[in-house]
Amino acid sequence: MNQQKKKIHYAWWVLLGLALMVGLAKGGIMTAGGLFLTPVTEDLGIGMGNLTLYFSISSIVTMIFLPIAGKMIAKYDIRKLLVVAIILQAGSFAMFGFMNSVWGWYLFCIPMSIGSIFVTQMAGPVLINNWFKKHNGLAVGIMVASGGLFGAILQPMAGNLINSEGWRYTYIFLGVLVMVIVIPTVILTIRKSPGQKGLQALGAEEVKVEDTTPKEVVVKGVTAKVALKSSSFYALLIFFFCVTSIGSFGQYVSSFAMNIGYDIVFAGSAMGGWQIGTLIGALAFGMLTDKIGAKNTAIFAMLLGLVPVIMLITVADNATMFNIAIAIFGFVVASIGTLGPLLTTALFGNKEYGQIYSTAVMGLAIAGMVALPAYGYIVQITESYTAILYAVGIMMVVNVFAVILAFKGKKKLEKAGLWS
Repeated sequence: MNQQKKKIHYAWWVLLGLALMVGLAKGGIMTAGGLFLTPVTEDLGIGMGNLTLYFSISSIVTMIFLPIAGKMIAKYDIRKLLVVAIILQAGSFAMFGFMNSVWGWYLFCIPMSIGSIFVTQMAGPVLINNWFKKHNGLAVGIMVASGGLFGAILQPMAGNLINSEGWRYTYIFLGVLVMVIVIPTVILTIRKSPGQKGLQALGAEEVKVEDTTPKEVVVKGVTAKVALKSSSFYALLIFFFCVTSIGSFGQYVSSFAMNIGYDIVFAGSAMGGWQIGTLIGALAFGMLTDKIGAKNTAIFAMLLGLVPVIMLITVADNATMFNIAIAIFGFVVASIGTLGPLLTTALFGNKEYGQIYSTAVMGLAIAGMVALPAYGYIVQITESYTAILYAVGIMMVVNVFAVILAFKGKKKLEKAGLWS
């Protein structure tokens, strides 16, 4: 008994696998995409708005495929799904390096998006929910922080590689690197549920102290049918839409930097600072949520986000201030990956978490479909990023009200006896 207690719970090995997978897929592929926008548009003579339409296509694919992905994760072997998914995502990203026309981005972003749904959006929250009944917020924070850790290394490296070897080589290098590391990691560490290892979830044994029915505590919450009709759900959708639109600015940080006179190497370093901010923010938001709750943490994140927006509008031409603002922005944007799942759990419990979350994250897909290409066309037409920064600031204020409304809606569900 004492020896068993001293063993590292397998939940932590699952988390390690998730951290490597999500960290490399996000830090090496998803957030690195913005570094390529200016070099590709300049080399191939494509308008910024036209190229960034591939983000919109990605978001449409994501929105259509999300409900299917939720059912597939429930039905099939998670490891096989994730191996195929990382090949689709990272392999498609590598293929961008061979393209000569914008249609290549439009085509390969489809399999890239399908793979990304499993790797960066669905698998992490579902597996953490299965494996962690204790330290849930910390586990989500560590997973999201991994994107910042790997991004802090890979983003400056990608900027230097684009500068020295070109954007084509860099696309291929990053895509292959991610596949080579993530595929064996998934096979070795990922398991869908504690039952597959003959274990209970981390912290589940503490529930047994009460009595003979620990499972009833684990599945507390509302049904998907009730949740999807509630005001809380619509407020959460608004939050997801706005916070993703805010985070989407990250794809334009490097092109924004170059627009005001900095070079690709500086842009890569600035994105490294963004990722360090994301790393610290993900850990901070996970722990903060465990201490002060998802509601207060979300409001704090949105109010803090106004600081870098003001700095980028007023003092972006100062290199030091630019880097500080981008690092704070990254800190705030960490709340997307951390607060999304945790707000969903806080509002609706985990009775039918997978179905509720997979529907709620459509707000993420809609935001990508609208915000990313909209930003691109704003830049293409105005040759400025000021309007985008004002829009980001407004959305942060909107999100404060969305969170307040969401938790008012939860109280209505509890009063109606629908939370059980």
